[in-house]
Amino acid sequence: MGRVDTVVALSGELFDAIEMNAARTGNHKRAAVRMGRLAAQATASQMSRAEAHMRAGEQWLLADDAEAAVEEFRKATADGGPTLDDPRVPLARAMFTLGRTDEADALLRELRESGGRDAARTCDLVAEVLTEQGDLPGALDWATAGVVACLAGDDRAELQLLLRLRYRLRVDLGLPEDDYDKMLDDRKAGPAAGS
Repeated sequence: MGRVDTVVALSGELFDAIEMNAARTGNHKRAAVRMGRLAAQATASQMSRAEAHMRAGEQWLLADDAEAAVEEFRKATADGGPTLDDPRVPLARAMFTLGRTDEADALLRELRESGGRDAARTCDLVAEVLTEQGDLPGALDWATAGVVACLAGDDRAELQLLLRLRYRLRVDLGLPEDDYDKMLDDRKAGPAAGS
């Protein structure tokens, strides 16, 4: 008898189904284990192995196992394949969860120095992580960088999210309205004025 090699293919549809099942059952650990195994065994794919590790790490975070999440996010970073989001952001989140603040801060500095502030989505995610940590000035700085990145590009949906996040941070910090806050007001007023 000959040996039959199993081909493990990664696909967004498969991972979406695993995530939906985990959301329905609440068994995020099982989903994380399955995703991690699929990523490790993948030989053909529509999705990168790095993205598979990212999604496994997210499931570990939902399962309240930040240590396992760190391992998956590190695998995603080491793999270097394309991912929807920079793996250093959820890796920093997991490290903050574990109380490894210095390592998390170092990751965010590395992200800043490597041009991470040029990607609006990355800025949004980092601002959310820093907000969770109570670092409102740091979160505001990243949210503002995200607005600048949006204005340099053409991501209007992300711009709205960042303007709202930035506004909430400024209110929490007791800061007066500025020109970016006025952009949010103009966008709110715009559709109403045309109706």
